[in-house]
Amino acid sequence: MRRQDLNDYLRVRGRAIQSLFDTIEANSEGTVIVDRNLRIVWMNERYAKRFGLDSGEQAIGRVCEEVIPGSLLRRVVNSGEPILLDLLDTPQGPMVVMRLPIHGDGGEVIGAIGFALLDELNGLAPLVTRFSRMQNALDSARRSLEHARRAKYGFSHYVGNGPASLEVKRRARRAAGVEAAVLLLGETGTGKELLAHAIHGASSRAGGPFVSVNAAAIPASLLEAEFFGAVAGAYTGAERKGRCGKLKLAEGGTLFLDEIGDMPLELQAKLLRVLQEKEFEPLGSNQVIRCDIRIIAATSRDLEAAVANGEFRADLYYRLNVLPITLPPLRERLEDLPALCESILERLQQEGAPAVEIDQGALACLAAHRWPGNVRELGNILERAVLLSDAAVLDYRAVAEAMGQRVAKSTQPARMHARRIAVEPLAVARERFERDHIKEALNQCDGRVEQAARRLGIGRSTLYKKILRGESPG
Repeated sequence: MRRQDLNDYLRVRGRAIQSLFDTIEANSEGTVIVDRNLRIVWMNERYAKRFGLDSGEQAIGRVCEEVIPGSLLRRVVNSGEPILLDLLDTPQGPMVVMRLPIHGDGGEVIGAIGFALLDELNGLAPLVTRFSRMQNALDSARRSLEHARRAKYGFSHYVGNGPASLEVKRRARRAAGVEAAVLLLGETGTGKELLAHAIHGASSRAGGPFVSVNAAAIPASLLEAEFFGAVAGAYTGAERKGRCGKLKLAEGGTLFLDEIGDMPLELQAKLLRVLQEKEFEPLGSNQVIRCDIRIIAATSRDLEAAVANGEFRADLYYRLNVLPITLPPLRERLEDLPALCESILERLQQEGAPAVEIDQGALACLAAHRWPGNVRELGNILERAVLLSDAAVLDYRAVAEAMGQRVAKSTQPARMHARRIAVEPLAVARERFERDHIKEALNQCDGRVEQAARRLGIGRSTLYKKILRGESPG
């Protein structure tokens, strides 16, 4: 390049830079220039007045953040990288700003310049407003999701002060203090998920997520992707961006595996690897991902029988069965029935149902039932009784009507089919006969315990004990 050409190049380049600065400065809401120490060396009048100064001269020599709180010019000076578009909060509202580094002859950063572009970019105001709304909605959704993945229940929600209930809570509190796997055993409706929440909430992982997977509620073909996640195109119908599995979502927290006994055998082997190696591979990927989770499993199946039948892996069973907790069915802890009823009725009232109480006759009716659905069934019956009754107190008749055909069917079939089943032990037959006999006496006496006790020839307190504790006659 000839010297004359070079001089023309440098002159045009210099004029272009000056013209660019003059154009942006003239059409911007404000301009500020700082040196390498973030001291303001120049600020125009419009910008100075926006931040409460009478003139730009009052800003000269002051540290930038003292005049413009929230300024990112320090980041530009330290990194040498521009910030082309950003939002800056000011006392008079947000502004769209641009920040550029200033380089010396040797290429070193000697300062930075910031432009507030609000005047020329007024058309961005609706976009800024929309962005703010979207950001608020995203923050709200994130908070809701985080709340949904926290423990919803504590040990106080597992209602009961009987020996069986206290033992369950004692073992659960012990489990909360360690990192070992927990296996919750019990019939449907006994409160296994509730107890899993409580263990997580009392553990050192309480600040992490609580994520649950129900192996019985998800088709076997989709369970692996639900559990481990999947990369894009891993299977027909897979999401274009892939799928984040529950293992990833539970990172740093607890993964609750409900109805683990229904998990397919091939998936059990992969779960065993998670327990042993603390790693997994998403579906369709060769990438090994490390995980930090605590596993709580639950099942209503007899896992020992499932292992014997080849339906459940023995090695996985032994890995999960480190801290087993068996939740007793309701029929084995009838001493907790009054407290459970009070808790359920209080919850129904909080959900908008009328405030009601329950009398001894109604408790006697409930205690005579066998409760195949356990506490969940009790909640359904009490909710139905509250909705069907206009009284302030639930009595025997109200509860019996809420139970409907359930009561009738619980007595008649046992007598109809007695001859077609194997002979049962005498103690069991005696207990069943007494339970049905007490139920019939209470039914004839319309739930009046004292009158039923007289007909049965026993004391009222004795009848209460037999009903609530499941004792046989002496």
